[in-house]
Amino acid sequence: MADRDPPQEGSKIRLDPYWAIASIGLGVGQGTAAGQAVEGIARQPQAEGKIRGTLLLSLAFMEALTIYGLVVALALLFANPFA
Repeated sequence: MADRDPPQEGSKIRLDPYWAIASIGLGVGQGTAAGQAVEGIARQPQAEGKIRGTLLLSLAFMEALTIYGLVVALALLFANPFA
């Protein structure tokens, strides 16, 4: 195992920009969804339960997509298919 390069040096592709873009996109998306949910609750307080449930479900899906992106990035980094 001593003859193998560390994953950061052996990989021919850089994953940092892609992971950063995915994280920034998640932050913007979650902020927009939360803002719209608060606005919807302010307009119709009686629908708070439905709006909150839908918001939490959509936030969970957004987080799952970002975690999938992390898994793919780590797989590409450590599996090193392009070496």
